[in-house]
Amino acid sequence: MSLLGLDVGTTGCKAIVFSEEGQILSSAYREYPLVFPRPGWIELDPNLVWQAVEETIKAAVSAAPRKDPVRALAASVQGEAVCPVDSAGNPLANSIVTFDSRTLPQAEQLRQAVGEERVYQVSGQPLHPMGTVLKIAWWRQEQPQVYERAARFVCYGDFVLLKLGLPPVMDESMAARTMGYDIHRHDWCEDILEALRIDREKLPQVAQSGTAIGEIPCRVCEQLGLPRGVLACTGGHDQPCGALGAGAVFPGRAMYAIGTVECLTPALPSFNPSLGRQGFPCYPHVAPGQYVTLGFNFGGGSVLRWFRDNFARAEVERARETGRDPYDLMLQPLDTRPGKLLLLPHFAGTGTPWLDPLAKGAIVGLTLASTPQDILKAILEGTTYEIALNLHRMQEAGVAVHEVRAIGGGTKSPKWLQIKADILGLELSVPAVSEAACLGAAILAGCGARIYDDAASAADRLARPVAHFAPDAVHAARHQERLAIYQKLYPALREIVHALEA
Repeated sequence: MSLLGLDVGTTGCKAIVFSEEGQILSSAYREYPLVFPRPGWIELDPNLVWQAVEETIKAAVSAAPRKDPVRALAASVQGEAVCPVDSAGNPLANSIVTFDSRTLPQAEQLRQAVGEERVYQVSGQPLHPMGTVLKIAWWRQEQPQVYERAARFVCYGDFVLLKLGLPPVMDESMAARTMGYDIHRHDWCEDILEALRIDREKLPQVAQSGTAIGEIPCRVCEQLGLPRGVLACTGGHDQPCGALGAGAVFPGRAMYAIGTVECLTPALPSFNPSLGRQGFPCYPHVAPGQYVTLGFNFGGGSVLRWFRDNFARAEVERARETGRDPYDLMLQPLDTRPGKLLLLPHFAGTGTPWLDPLAKGAIVGLTLASTPQDILKAILEGTTYEIALNLHRMQEAGVAVHEVRAIGGGTKSPKWLQIKADILGLELSVPAVSEAACLGAAILAGCGARIYDDAASAADRLARPVAHFAPDAVHAARHQERLAIYQKLYPALREIVHALEA
């Protein structure tokens, strides 16, 4: 018997079939394009996303051993992205994704009507334009015909359940990310919904992560190549799912996702209101009874991809000719010593703790002697300095982190992992399964199917570290000096980049 974990991300979807012992039996991946209809608008076509989900499920299931049929599935999904659907579950518009900035006016409306402190105390989210309920309010105000036709507004976890022929139930970690859910009362917040004039009946029902929703109808199982009777369960927001799959299920242990977005996710024993004053969220973990906070940066692997596409065409061509990974070729000449430049990775605005959608990236220290390799080293360091800054702010709010488990595509580079360990001043360990979000979703599916007694104990057993990177004392000391300078960059440049935006 096996479990299927989905990861529906911002630019692609993975499906991985796991054994009950957490071993990968098969996997599949498909990409889909972001849509940029206007400056500041960033969308996904939900039909293309579902097509990718279908294709990955079919491919992963067909490649899995027949002696281990899939028993249950769940999905880890990107936060905040939402789309309206009609009564038949058909999308009425593209989904608005997390870092779309069109909802600045709606964020100000909520600030005036409810206040930042109230929003945080209710939802565990700092008030920010990314909130799902603000996107829904945008439709109501700017495209009322879409709002009125919508039977539901769904995020990608409940959208997947809907397309599987089941009720579109949202899990609590994703409900919290909407900014309209009361994480203490476990219900939608009437104050916030009334302030934005959102109809409660247009929102999904909410359940704990790992809740069994029902067996997928036979006709859908046949379409997807699944055996009959597969159980669909609620999954969760991708970062807590990744934390679960990495074994970050006890206080003091954190997951560090190194992907398109970089994110540090410590597990917490309880709600910590001090985090809100530092600009951090605090909301339910997908492991019941625990909480998480996030320190994230939109400019993670996306900035590395920008460098690849614009400055590493020779390496890309050589990779095409030799079958090697272009990133391996790009990083090969670099060493792990501290670099010469500083880079602000705010290419898509900032994440925490600044939460500034108008911020811009910057490279500081350029001279006529600067090389592409210097800029590449600055990207590796700058994305990590941003996470180190977040870690320090979390610690000031009372969050203890003594163990970091790294997951995602960035774990393929031992060089980058060593640089990260040096900058954070903490040992980084890498679990056996780097695709921890899919493993976390599979664990939740296993809980719903009663294969595992509880998510935390299953994750602690299945997420086995297989590599460790300890900080180099000399390099770590130098990075601390540079980090002190780095922390001054954004405050110094904020007024300038805002003026450029204006």
